[in-house]
Amino acid sequence: MGECSQCEGLWVDVRSFEKICADREEQSAVLGAATPASAVACEKTSKVKYVPCPECSQLMNRMNFARCSGVIVDACKQHGTWFDRDELSRIIEFIRDGGLNTARAKEKVAIAEERAQLRQEKLALDMRRTSALGDSDDNRVSGIASAGGLLRFFLD
Repeated sequence: MGECSQCEGLWVDVRSFEKICADREEQSAVLGAATPASAVACEKTSKVKYVPCPECSQLMNRMNFARCSGVIVDACKQHGTWFDRDELSRIIEFIRDGGLNTARAKEKVAIAEERAQLRQEKLALDMRRTSALGDSDDNRVSGIASAGGLLRFFLD
């Protein structure tokens, strides 16, 4: 972990962040180390700014933690996450209030609904294919019967 003394932001590597999310003692340690907001914090601009990863210098992705926390963080999938001042403590509060469990439950429901929709679409497609094959088989049978009848007519 690394902290910026100017903006009070915090860099947390992937492994440490996973541990913080899973371990209440780690959460307490982070919350205990959090300092109250100072009046001289770095100015936030309304313009979205992508920041580079401190380890690989690639621009990090901005994402809403757990897709519903309301906390937008800058993340490098390989190396870690940058938290602006108070963002990590807001995420820990979100987790402690059950937000992460709720987000996971919603995601499971959404995945189940998507699978059901895909099964339904596949079934409808299979039914259309079966119906189309059935029609063409009927047409072939009647066509062969007609040809056979025509041949008998000419040969008799």
